[in-house]
Amino acid sequence: MNATKAPLARALLHPERFTNIVHPIRSQPLSTTLRRYADKPTPPTPAPAPVATPEEPKPVSAADLPSPLADAPRATGKAVEQFTPKPLPRPIGLPRPPRSGENAGVDTRSWKQRRDDFVDYDKHIVKRKILTQKMATPYFREWSNMRHHKGKSFVAPPRLFRADRALYFPNLQGQTLLKDAEVRDTTPVLSDRISIVSVFSSAWAEHQAASFVGAKENAELHEVVAASGGRAQMVQINVEENPLKSALIKLFKPSLRSKMGKEAWGKYFVVTRGLTGEMRDAMGLLN
Repeated sequence: MNATKAPLARALLHPERFTNIVHPIRSQPLSTTLRRYADKPTPPTPAPAPVATPEEPKPVSAADLPSPLADAPRATGKAVEQFTPKPLPRPIGLPRPPRSGENAGVDTRSWKQRRDDFVDYDKHIVKRKILTQKMATPYFREWSNMRHHKGKSFVAPPRLFRADRALYFPNLQGQTLLKDAEVRDTTPVLSDRISIVSVFSSAWAEHQAASFVGAKENAELHEVVAASGGRAQMVQINVEENPLKSALIKLFKPSLRSKMGKEAWGKYFVVTRGLTGEMRDAMGLLN
């Protein structure tokens, strides 16, 4: 028998002799818990991509809008021999809502902006075009246009224009018949009210406007305004850019006050600057 197997055989034949050499086996409890693998880190939620804010459309100038009075006679351009006023197919006015303080006729540019504009060739071309139109305006053209239906350029449409298609009356600044020299804006007076606005530039034009909206000439209109409970009003705008004539209007203010009620003094404006030719065409002030 092999020497290495003899001790093992004796131990198997006589186990009681070797009990003192048996080492106790320490039992270990079995764990039924499954080993958890390391959780994968949750990827961070990507930040939402910034939504591109749509740019506000740039306001369109009055010159870019199609004019519903393109065929009407006016002081500039080619003389019109035959003309019949038609109902307005589209609204007249400016595309931008008016704001108080606009069209004051005061140059608010800084010295740097004035210098930049002075060396800007494109702006010189625009100014040259405006001056050319003024110099080419025949002096008696507006008088000769009066032969066309007494100077009427259009007829009121049979129905009102929709609010989303209507345009705006510009803000103008001028003194009123109130007994102070404060310059006021037309926008606060016209806001949230139905206004019948008369725009004229001389005493003759004022009489011409009165033939449509005067108290004697159109008594029914004044009755409707009086019965509106303040929702409707009559507003008069006297545009006089000549310094001498505007000074004469100031002298005759007491006479103008005596011809109208005190409640109408703040609704009679004397505008001396700020009304450009582009605004006149957009508003239909062609004569």
